[in-house]
Amino acid sequence: MADTLSNDGLPFTSLYINGAYRPASMNATFPVINSYTGRIVGHSASASPADCVEAVEAAHRAFPAWESAPLAFRRDVLLKAADILESEDWKNKARKALKEETSSTEGWVSFNILPGPGALRNVAGMVNELKGDTFPSVNPGGKVFVQRRGHGVVFSVIPWNGPVPLTTRGVAIPLICGNTVVCRPSEYSPRIIGLMIDAYHQAGLPPGVLNFVPMSREDSPTLIQQIIAHPLVRKVTFTGSDRVGRIIAAEAGRHLKPCLVELGGKSPAVILEDADIEDAARSLVYGGLFNSGQICMSTERIIVQRPALEPLIAALKKHTAHLKIGDPSDPSTLLSSLFTEGSAENVVGLLKSAQEQGAEVILGDVTREGSVVRPHLIVGVRPGMELWKRESFGPILAITPVDTVDEAVELANDSDYTLVASLWTTNVYNAFEVGGRIRAGSVNINGPTMNSEAGEGQAGLGGTSGYGKFNVESFTDRRSLILHAEHRSYPFMGLT
Repeated sequence: MADTLSNDGLPFTSLYINGAYRPASMNATFPVINSYTGRIVGHSASASPADCVEAVEAAHRAFPAWESAPLAFRRDVLLKAADILESEDWKNKARKALKEETSSTEGWVSFNILPGPGALRNVAGMVNELKGDTFPSVNPGGKVFVQRRGHGVVFSVIPWNGPVPLTTRGVAIPLICGNTVVCRPSEYSPRIIGLMIDAYHQAGLPPGVLNFVPMSREDSPTLIQQIIAHPLVRKVTFTGSDRVGRIIAAEAGRHLKPCLVELGGKSPAVILEDADIEDAARSLVYGGLFNSGQICMSTERIIVQRPALEPLIAALKKHTAHLKIGDPSDPSTLLSSLFTEGSAENVVGLLKSAQEQGAEVILGDVTREGSVVRPHLIVGVRPGMELWKRESFGPILAITPVDTVDEAVELANDSDYTLVASLWTTNVYNAFEVGGRIRAGSVNINGPTMNSEAGEGQAGLGGTSGYGKFNVESFTDRRSLILHAEHRSYPFMGLT
């Protein structure tokens, strides 16, 4: 699939339905544009309503055999796919696609590609969690056998910003649990996500178990609504913005379908006065600026006790001074463009709005060059400002000084975005006492917000950061088989 070329010699991404690659039924396509250069770098088939129905129906037909397949078979398909992700041929194709489609720097390419095989093997190991239970029934002599069974067809919407790990999460976890999948990739990165689909195909995934329906930005709202409404779709997953997440969750709710969403983050980093400032600053630059801040776990709010404020600012300036920004084709570039010019304009707008309300920009010029925004350090961001409330998804280190630990915790919890947090202190007691009061899916003590533990899933506690976790519990049903004793009596009806 990834080797197919369109008429202009650029890569072409096909649909993948019922085990076969093909163009859209109406031959519709859309271009894929590099955000740094503004040039077209590929084309993708754009699914039609009929294509989407066919994908759902193929997944439904494949479900009984896939769910009943031996766990070892499901595991081995994913392990073989992991081997493919480890091959030089696949990595070279993925590296090229990431750079062309998402303007990725060498660092972000490595972050996506290198952990991929290990992450997929971890998912394959989830077969060990697909165990049931047995216990005596409330009815004398009876037994209850509880099984973990797949839901059926899962509709999974994958974003552009971390295509390798997020496709593993949104596709492989439902698959190992016995579900079949219809995958809709971001229109910004269909080729790299298509390469992930290709690895499953080469690994011997049976036809229909996984289906891939890229679609244009213009067609997406209608087609996504259509797929969610399809009676054969049993569950919906989405990773992306809270704006779109609300729409998808509401649509799933209309049809009473379970929906797992992992959205944005407004992750706080709390710096107590006894913190190791040098280590904290290095972590904040990594957690706040890697991939130009376009990560759901990026550090969005730095809440610091006043005695540590000036030393922290000095350390942040020192560690941002060396960052090379611009052309991602240069291996020495550390920060590239944002994914669209609209996103860059949004980031600049948030900075300007905070300035107008009294915050001070002490690093950066509050401008953009096309889709490139340089790192900004802004002090005095406070509740009520848009920059405090909204995920910036940009290279901004926003600092809020506080006096007390209680004030720091209160502000850390002053957000609907509860994905992850960070806490810096050299006092072990404070680490656990204060960390336990921060309301987040996970709190990294003396480490970056940009961290996810294998097997724990990644999700907030509700609100706009998301609902549920990508784990076995979320992608299986617990179903009971109740064995009744022979010759049961029914005394209430006089039957003995």
